[in-house]
Amino acid sequence: MNFNYLFLTIIVIAFAVYFFYKTKQFRSILPIRKKWYKAKAGIALGTFLIAFGINAVIVHQSIVSYLICAIFIIVGIMQAYNNYKRMLHEGKFVHEEYELNR
Repeated sequence: MNFNYLFLTIIVIAFAVYFFYKTKQFRSILPIRKKWYKAKAGIALGTFLIAFGINAVIVHQSIVSYLICAIFIIVGIMQAYNNYKRMLHEGKFVHEEYELNR
């Protein structure tokens, strides 16, 4: 199996999910829900960076490519982890905010 196509598919899906949640963030009027959608979009962006870094390592195999891709992967992991924690925290208050603003 060619892993290049697998990571390319993950890249496209992650970008589509990022765009979806960013659109929902801009259209939302409740502040906690905006932050929640922003965190979900950040997870998708982190996934995009990780998949892009791994795909670039598969396609371009050189020392410079390894260093640049390592930076992409590390930043992507930090982005996804930080936004995952934010999403869990703000997810507790989304339903409560909805009930208060009905």
